[in-house]
Order: sequence, then C-alpha cells, then structure tokens
Amino acid sequence: MSLRKASHSLLKPALAVLRCPDSVLSRSYAALAEARAVLEQELDSIRVAGTWKAERIITSQQGPQINVDGGRGGILNFCANNYLGLSSHPEVVQAGIEALKSHGAGLSSVRFICGTQDLHKHLEQKLAEFHEREDCILYASCFDANAGLFEVLLSPEDAVLSDELNHASIIDGIRLCRAKRLRYKHMDLKDLESKLQESQSSRMRLIVTDGVFSMDGDVAPLRGICDLAEQYGAMVFIDECHATGFLGPRGRGTDELLGVMDRVHIVNSTLGKALGGAAGGYTVGPKPLIDLLRQRSRPYLFSNALPPPVVGSAISAVEMLLTSNEIAQSMTAKTMRFRNKMTQVGFTIAGTSHPICPVMLGDARLASVMADDMLKLCIYVIGFSYPVVPKGKARIRVQISAAHTEEDIDRCVDAFIQTGRKHGVIS
Repeated sequence: MSLRKASHSLLKPALAVLRCPDSVLSRSYAALAEARAVLEQELDSIRVAGTWKAERIITSQQGPQINVDGGRGGILNFCANNYLGLSSHPEVVQAGIEALKSHGAGLSSVRFICGTQDLHKHLEQKLAEFHEREDCILYASCFDANAGLFEVLLSPEDAVLSDELNHASIIDGIRLCRAKRLRYKHMDLKDLESKLQESQSSRMRLIVTDGVFSMDGDVAPLRGICDLAEQYGAMVFIDECHATGFLGPRGRGTDELLGVMDRVHIVNSTLGKALGGAAGGYTVGPKPLIDLLRQRSRPYLFSNALPPPVVGSAISAVEMLLTSNEIAQSMTAKTMRFRNKMTQVGFTIAGTSHPICPVMLGDARLASVMADDMLKLCIYVIGFSYPVVPKGKARIRVQISAAHTEEDIDRCVDAFIQTGRKHGVIS
C-alpha cells in the first residue's frame, strides 16, 4: 500500500464523523448528556447519604507524622496500614534507591516475556522462607493474587467455602472460578461444618478465610477451621494482608499466632502494608501450585512485573524481619494502651487485640464529621461507611503502628475524647 493510500485509510474514521448528519451527532450528544445526568444523580445520592469519600492529599512521606495539603504539618497519622513503620524506614528506602540505580525504574514487560529479574526471584525465595512454604509467586497486588488463584486451582468438580465477610478481592476472585460456591456465616464453625457436609460429593474443597478481617480486626478461628478441614478432607486458604509481619511470636501471621502453620496450605498476602508499604502481593504454598499459577494465572501473565525499587524495598523489609522480631513485638503493648484507654472513657472498640481498632459509631455522617474534627486536632483518621462496611456499621478505623510512641497514642485518645463529647458519643 502506498503512503498516500495508507494515510487516507487512517483518516477514514475522522472523515466519517465529519460527514455524519447533524441528527446523528445530536443523538450521540443527547445519549452522553443522559449518561452524565445518571452519573450525577448517583453521585448526589452518595453525598446526601453522608458516605462521600473525599481523598485528603498528603504532602510528605508516609509515617507516624505526616503533612497534609494546605501546609499543615505534624499531623499524627492513625489510619495507615503501616503496621511496622517501615514505609519510611531508612534501610528500606535506601534499598529501593539502590535497586532503582542497579535495575531501573521498571521492566516494561510481563514476567514470562522479559520481565523477570534476579531481584524478583530473590524476593520470592525470601517470602517462601519467611512463611515456611515451598515456593512463592509475586503479583502486582494482593487483589491480583486473589483474582488469580481460584480460577486456576478450582474446576466445576470442586467446591469453595468462603466466610461471608471475606475481603472484596477474595469475593471477586471466587466469582471468576467455576467451582460450587458456598458461603458460611462469619467465623461460625458449625455453619462451616454444615457446608462441608453439603459439599462432600465435590472432588476438591477449599476453605477460604481472611486471617484477620480488616474492618473489625477479628482473627479467624484457624484451629477450628483446620480441625474441620482435616476431618472432611479439605484444604485451607488464608489471606494474611493484615497479619503478615507482626502477628505471631516471629511476625509470621495468624497461622503462627494460632499454631497452625503446618496445617494451612495456601497463603496470600501483600507487600503494601507491613512489608514496606509500597505495592505488590504474593501467593505462597506447594510448589506444584505455584508452578501452575505461573502458567495460567491471568493477573500474573498479563500484568507488568513489579518495579525494581518496590522489590528492593520489600527484600529489605523481609530480611529485617527474618533477622529480628523486635519491631513486631512492640505492637502488642501499644495496641492495648489505645484499646484500654478508649474503652475506659466509653467508646466501643470492635475486635480484641489487633492493631486495627474500629471506633464504632453506626452513623455514616457522624463518622465523617468526627474524622474531620479530629484532623482539626492534628489527628488523621478516616470515617468508614457503606459500601466499605455494612449499613449501620459506620466507624472510624484507627490503626496502631510500631512507629507510634505512647505519647502519640495518648494524644489520639485525648482528641477522641474531646470530639466524642462534642458530638454526644460519650459523656
């Protein structure tokens, strides 16, 4: 084809638009206007319900103290998943800088084409070692890890049994598979057993649960789940995003905390919280499963490899935890200090001993207004409401970090007391 003909063929769509009758264009604009009106109506309903989620702009690095847009500095941050304070740890940051210099900004490719570096393999080996599993596969996020697992592992002959309050990414991942799906009541072992009995004809059964449920900070009853799994010949999967790095004597997670590391078969978790706080997720488990995921898991096959700086930072964080559990051990006392002080003055705190400390308020608008008032007192927290949590369960989810001092925690409690009295939550 000549250059002139090629140019003409590329211009055809634009020429077609120019030749469109006015009536056709007017119908197109009318359809767009109608769609815009529908969207604006939906947005207005969110505002009226008091569940609008405004994004505050942070102008500093993540840490126990942050700066927010408008020049305000010295704000105590109590709503990040930065459990171990490693997001801005000097060694973690330096490792990211060194990886950027040695391995570049990114791979511009997926793993199986030309996107696998020695850094990726090293991190996978370290994560498998950390969790005491055979092998590991990295993803762009734990959302992707959950989206990529169930479709590969389970067939129409199988069954998946899922806690009704599992994370949205687990729910979406399960929707992608063709296995028989059964939901059991939240942390209800009797209901789980009835679902196991109901699914006995299935070839393979997988019990799926969060290790820690992120909205309430409650810990799954893994011992009972593993007992039932062994009784009925099922496998156990846990999502450990809110446990990896700080739960258990060595920070290995809820399976270590509850003494069932050798009884949980598959673990998904994240690099985006305690392990450096950047991005990335992973699956650890039996080597044949990991090998199969490398061959068939769509989020792995069709997503760019994790950027080298992210991988370098995560390696540093994991190696730090493999060397010492000192940071993880500091969490318990700080968590209980906040929970006890808040309970003593009349607040209702969900969960038990996890650093996720949901201050239960019930009303979405109240949660939002109180969070805004807390910011005026230099405490950064966020109100959580539907659809992030069920209707009527609005809250301010406080998260304790190992980087917080006791003085930080006391300042946060004092601000809650002042704000809670203002809005009649406590007397």
